[in-house]
Amino acid sequence: MATNRWRSWRPCSNVGCSEVRVADRLTWAEIRQLALQHRKALILANLIAVFATLCSVPIPLLLPLLVDEVLLGDGNAALKVMDQFLPASWENAAGYIGLMLGLTLLLRLGALASNVLQARLFARLSKDVIYRLRIRLIERLKRISLGEYENLGGGTVSAHLVTDLDTLDKFIGETLSRVLVALLTLTGTAAILLWMHWQLALLILLFNPLVIFATVQLGKQVKHLKKLENDSTSRFTQALTETLEAIQEVRAGNRQGFFLGRLGLRAKEVRDYAVASQWKSDAASRSSGLLFQFGIDLFRAAAMLTVLLSDLSIGQMLAVFSYLWFMIGPVEQLLSLQYAYYAAGGALQRINELLARADEPQHPGRFDPFKGRDTVGIEVRGLSFAYREEPVLDDLNLSIAPGEKVAIVGASGGGKSTLVQLLLGLYSAQAGSIRFGGASLEEIGLETVRENVAVVLQHPALFNDTVRANLCMGRERDDEACWRALEIAQLAATIRALPQGLDSMVGRSGVRLSGGQRQRLAVARMVLAEPKVVILDEATSALDAATEYALHQALTSFLRGRTTLIIAHRLSAVKQADRVLVFDGGRIAEDGGHQQLIADGGLYAKLYGHLQH
Repeated sequence: MATNRWRSWRPCSNVGCSEVRVADRLTWAEIRQLALQHRKALILANLIAVFATLCSVPIPLLLPLLVDEVLLGDGNAALKVMDQFLPASWENAAGYIGLMLGLTLLLRLGALASNVLQARLFARLSKDVIYRLRIRLIERLKRISLGEYENLGGGTVSAHLVTDLDTLDKFIGETLSRVLVALLTLTGTAAILLWMHWQLALLILLFNPLVIFATVQLGKQVKHLKKLENDSTSRFTQALTETLEAIQEVRAGNRQGFFLGRLGLRAKEVRDYAVASQWKSDAASRSSGLLFQFGIDLFRAAAMLTVLLSDLSIGQMLAVFSYLWFMIGPVEQLLSLQYAYYAAGGALQRINELLARADEPQHPGRFDPFKGRDTVGIEVRGLSFAYREEPVLDDLNLSIAPGEKVAIVGASGGGKSTLVQLLLGLYSAQAGSIRFGGASLEEIGLETVRENVAVVLQHPALFNDTVRANLCMGRERDDEACWRALEIAQLAATIRALPQGLDSMVGRSGVRLSGGQRQRLAVARMVLAEPKVVILDEATSALDAATEYALHQALTSFLRGRTTLIIAHRLSAVKQADRVLVFDGGRIAEDGGHQQLIADGGLYAKLYGHLQH
């Protein structure tokens, strides 16, 4: 089967190609709309954030104010309030400090509980938003053209569905929830500082925007490095996935050194980009931290001068010192917002690259020629398909009657497997038409065609699941039907010998089964689907002669009355057909029965004449 040659195929732009690029883009506005579907949770989270702010903002003020009234004897406003809650015997320095300490503990516990509850609400919100986005991407994969999907590779798609969405999840669920509290905290802190000494407060509040501006500029310098790191991680994941999927063949060919070495190069690329991204981001973060720390030193000096030059008390000065440290957390959270936003923006851009991939043709499906019939015929007229500038099928014409068995043979690369892909609408031809039961693919719709046409490939795809799951492929089938299909496929005895029978795991890509067993499981899957048209593409190439003969005998009854295409190199498989089509140069070079084609002495005779007895 000539599947590998299509790995780098791109959707065609020629006349007749119906793949189209759809406008499908994810924006922050759409993410906001998804979040607003949790309006009640958002309102509750905001109210909790306000409560958390009311609990946390007064804390740095309480103990320092006692310095003036308890230690220095300057004023008694706070003491009068505390006297209402203390017995007369406790109205002393120890009692006042103890009461204030208990109050700060209660406020801290209230702030902690509020922050935890708010984080929980945001976590549930973000997980639901990411779930909806992940489902949207999965739905997008259903429509993406096969050529685009093969160019993307499984590792890249996995990175979009896991890594990139996790980055968005972290931004929505963690960063934004903390930013809300940070903004409210800074607002409350600003109000208290203005109340204590408005001139000093203005100095503090005017300096902070300069810090934020400077760090934003630093953040812009490292923003692109995160995207480079994510791209290199995607390439490593793709290479790792491909190597693991082919690990048996790689080891059998003693090529693990080469392929694992290639993985090492990808890992080195990830390391280099990650190092550059991490240390430069860290340098930017530390630089902003240095700027902020110097600002604190500046504010301390200003506060001490204010005590000398104005009515700011020692206790108020200590409160200012406390608020300077208290502001570090909220300010750093606001500063980290930009880095999280850049990372989330990069993830969003990569997700949009997936969403922007070309669709496979979408046909309305106005007519179902399979309905009410046991099988249908196939008619191909003027079919042409080219890979880049290289023709694969050239003005191909063929007709297959309903219920007829037709073998397709020819040299490798002659277009046999390409015809199968076109019949299923996996690719679009540049010219020509394909009809099932007199209706074109466009009239039928690809979903209907694929529901009624079953293909058994030389290397069938099996999932790391049970035998039953790989047989049914999501269809509802009872055990009796499964065993009947396995009997036809000559695999029932093998499955019965397994400890768990139909519930036995087949391993990744069916690694616990032999090549022949995997092919027979695919045949049983086809039987269970009860198709109207069957395509066998080198479906028995891994079977020994005796097993293949028994399988053909068992399939004879099942395939009777079903239109069947047999693509094969083995003469034993070709002989099962009523008629043979010989492909050469993308066209049908010969057409006839086995004996007739041997007698004609053409290409078919060259391929199979020496096998006659």
